[in-house]
Order: sequence, then C-alpha cells, then structure tokens
Amino acid sequence: MSDDHRDIHSEGAAAAAPSSHASGLDLIGLTKEFPGGTVAVADVNLHIDHGEYVVLLGPSGCGKTTTLRMIGGHEFASSGEILLDGEPLANLPPHKRPTTTVFQHFALFPHRTVLENVEFGLKMHGVGKAERRRLAFESLTMVGLEPLSERKPSALSGGQQQRVALARVLVTKPKALLLDEPLGDLDRLLQLRMRVELRNLQRQLGLMFIHVTHNQEEALSMADRIVVMNDGRIQQVADPLTIATRPVNELVARFMGDNNIVHGKVVERTENRIVAEDPHGLRLSVQADGDGPVVGDAVAIAVRAAAVRVDEAGVQVGGLNTAQGEIVFVEFLGDLVKLHLTVHGERMLAKAPGESYPSLRGREGQTVTISWNEEDGRLLST
Repeated sequence: MSDDHRDIHSEGAAAAAPSSHASGLDLIGLTKEFPGGTVAVADVNLHIDHGEYVVLLGPSGCGKTTTLRMIGGHEFASSGEILLDGEPLANLPPHKRPTTTVFQHFALFPHRTVLENVEFGLKMHGVGKAERRRLAFESLTMVGLEPLSERKPSALSGGQQQRVALARVLVTKPKALLLDEPLGDLDRLLQLRMRVELRNLQRQLGLMFIHVTHNQEEALSMADRIVVMNDGRIQQVADPLTIATRPVNELVARFMGDNNIVHGKVVERTENRIVAEDPHGLRLSVQADGDGPVVGDAVAIAVRAAAVRVDEAGVQVGGLNTAQGEIVFVEFLGDLVKLHLTVHGERMLAKAPGESYPSLRGREGQTVTISWNEEDGRLLST
C-alpha cells in the first residue's frame, strides 16, 4: 500500500473513498441498513493488503461484526463495493468467495472426528477422499493437532478446538481469513497463548487476517493496523502505537482507555504550541501546528496515564502541566501500579512501575502532585 493511502486513512472517518487496488481487499462506500432504518455500517472505505493482520475494534453495536459478515457474505451490503484483487464479491454467497470465517463458538460438528471436521469443507467442494485426507492432515500438522485427528471435539480443550476451527478453514486455502471474536470464549491464560499462536500462524502463512474484537489489549498486541469503529463509521485507522499514543478524537481516546481528557479554552497560541486552561484553572501546553485552534477556542486534550508522573521532586504546582490530585484507589497490576485520582473533582489516571507499589499502597485519601511533559499531550479533533 502506498504511504499516501495509509496517511489518508490514519485520519479517520473523514477520509476520501479509496480507488480500487489491483491487489488486496477494498471496501468502497460500504453501507448496511437493516429493515426499520437502522444503519449498522455507514460509508466505510478501507484497503487491506495481502499478508496484513487488521483488527476491527470498537464497542458492541459499532458495526465491526456487520462489516466482517459483509466481507464474508453472511450479510449483503445495502450499497457500496467489496473488491478482492479487483474482483467484486458483494453479490456472491459465502461458499463462492475466496474468504473463510472463523466464528467465536467454533461451530465444530460434535459427532465428527477432528479429521472429519477439517475434511468437511473440501468434501462440500467435491475434493476426492484421498486428496482431502492429505490436505486435512497437512492443515492439522500446521496447527500442531495431527496426533489428535481421531478425537471428537468434546475430548479437546478450548484452545485445541480453536485450532481445529482454524485448520478447517485453512485447508480451503482462502485469500482472506475472517475471525469473529475468535478468543472470546477462552479463559484469560489461553487467550494470551492463542494471541501468540494466531499471530505466528498468520506470519507463517502470509495470509490476510481480518479480526473483530472489542478487546483493546488484544487489538494492540496482534494487529499490523487497527480500525477503530463507532456508530457504523471508521473513527481512525493506524498502527497500534499510533492508536495508543495519538488518538485523533475524544471517542478513540476514551475507548482505548488510560487517556486523561481535559476540556478547556485556548489562552495562548504560538506557531507550534497552544496553552489551554480548564474551568478550574489547570493549565496545559500541547504541541499544535499552525492550522490548529486559536485563542478563545474550546479544545480537548488527551494525556496518557503512562506519561503522568507522581510526586516529582521540584515540580511547582500551578505551572504548566501540573496539578494536585487526591488518590482514590491504588490498583496493583503486577508490573505496574495504576493510580486513580481526582483533580478538581475530575477523575484522572497515572501509572507507576510495579516496584513502586510498597510506597503507594494504602495512600488513598492523600494528596499528591502530578505532572507531565508537553509532548505527551495530544490535541484531539472535535
């Protein structure tokens, strides 16, 4: 994909519709309106390259699953185009598309063996018994389950069932693998292990993976690019680092979590920075280009919790990017401590290394000084 195309879509829903590409998947003006007038997906434009791992991320009802179902043929679009390598898919049923979907609940046949489950799709496509058995064993070997080929799904763990579901779709050699909340039914430890296995498998195969989840950590840990959606529209498309540290608007900043958002008005403006003040007198400086807001404009600024320092020596309260807050709760998370604070009645978060927990434990109700650097603030679009 060209850098220009990535830059256009990193700015979110206002992006222009992409021109079709010779290679990869293009969604062009994709819209889904259900009977009764509910618009589940509205004018989605997106290009995905072969070999990319793309995660559609957002809250329940944001349109991510409907988008995936339209790509796979399980829902038909109300308008717009779906092109894979330049070929239109929008009117093809699922079994005629070079895409395959892995559903959250695996949908394995309980009365068939692992091998028979993997062979099933090939059988439906008329592949001969000897050939489909060879291909099925090849697929099971790929996911490390060849020794369990004669077991029934009920004799497998959740992670093993997940791998069978993957083997069953990979055996058909799709151009794109669609994963609908693939880790949702697994316990926490198994989720963590399957993230690694899925991502390694995708790299090994070089396939396009399109993965739907509402789990921010899952998206950040697995994706080449994340597509954040809300109310049926794309809010931002970018790599995980950009999504985590440079959200384009307040919705993305809030959904990704651990962002402190301060509303205020611009009181000073230079060529490359602004100073804003909130209703309580908290003053923040943030970098901004020449086309940004001017004095008197209302703004929203995000500051990552990981960038907020606590009890910094020599910090003067009342200066830029400093405040006093009361500790509400000290949350120990092993490798880090999350401090829940109130600043002028507003909730804020700070993060500290896990080894600082002994000195922070039990300090609820105490007042601390917090501060952050100008470059750690992010001016959000409105």
